[in-house]
Amino acid sequence: MSTAKYRVTNHGRLAYETKDPAVPSDYRLILWLLDFHGERQLDTWIDSFPEQRIEDCLAEMEELGLIERLTPSAGRPAGVPPRILPVRSTELAGAQSALAEHGAYINVERLKPRKPKPAPQIVVLVVDDDPDQRALADLRISMAGYAVRLADSQAALLRSLARDGMPDVLLLDVVLPDADGFEILARLRRLRSFASLPIVMLTVKREAADIERGLMLGADGYITKPYSKSILAGVLSRILSAPAG
Repeated sequence: MSTAKYRVTNHGRLAYETKDPAVPSDYRLILWLLDFHGERQLDTWIDSFPEQRIEDCLAEMEELGLIERLTPSAGRPAGVPPRILPVRSTELAGAQSALAEHGAYINVERLKPRKPKPAPQIVVLVVDDDPDQRALADLRISMAGYAVRLADSQAALLRSLARDGMPDVLLLDVVLPDADGFEILARLRRLRSFASLPIVMLTVKREAADIERGLMLGADGYITKPYSKSILAGVLSRILSAPAG
């Protein structure tokens, strides 16, 4: 990779968020990866592209105004910082109690500005590296009446977001082969377009420190494994403010 540093312009961000057909899908993928990871090396995520191909793509995207070269003193454009906020002891205790009793917790404060969506339009994206867990989630979400997309890693999540667009809710495991789910949550919350995306942690991690971290970073809900079909359907229904099928 070149030592040149780039950032995504507003025009470029709009291109990948809206899946603009005038911008090639490979370019939309690079834009999303660049926006998500900043100036980190793109070829670690797009291993099918030779290094020179990436350089050529970046140069062309700069010409098109999709990205801009950073000056030495420039940083990332201002976005939405991750929701690193103190968690009240009562909130944490309530979350722990709900998880212990029901296996799920919903952050109702984050639901207040949401508008309900008709169930047929709802797409749920599940990120889990365990094939059995993915198959189980796929079955249960489909039975609840929602469309399902699946990813087994952070890399697969990024490709799904870039190529298929924004889901209506993201179910995110914590332990993934190429990333920590809490770190993914933090990065997504830094991006303006993902600040209000409903994100539910779906994990075996149930220690107080894990629950607190998820709440601080802006998780809308928390489900501990193993979980039942009714728990998952109930959380999705409440998170989306729409009746489960």
